[in-house]
Amino acid sequence: MAPTFEGIDDYISAAPAESQVVLGEIRRRVHDLAPGVEETISYQMPTFTLNGRSVVHVGAWKHHVSLYPVPDSVDGSLADDLAPYVSGKGTMRFPLSDPIPYELVERVVEALLKQNSPERPPT
Repeated sequence: MAPTFEGIDDYISAAPAESQVVLGEIRRRVHDLAPGVEETISYQMPTFTLNGRSVVHVGAWKHHVSLYPVPDSVDGSLADDLAPYVSGKGTMRFPLSDPIPYELVERVVEALLKQNSPERPPT
């Protein structure tokens, strides 16, 4: 049976040691980009919501950290930069063996924030 987490702090403390720093840095950057973002656990992983909408989920694995979902539409530059990290239909995987491209993570979060803005109807 999968563990149940009370909050993001519980999730991070249970994550593989290599992932904990990465999760903390992603968390910090999401908060910097989206003041007022709320934290929850959804699908048993950290989820950041804004205005009642899920913006991004983060998952820690033994050899990588994942972000979900891949933004619906991305410009050419973002699409090119994301290509090496897209794994499956809606998953981005960032290997822990490589430096984490935090600036790219920020661009993804910005695209997801725009995608989930209150002006757009929920999907």
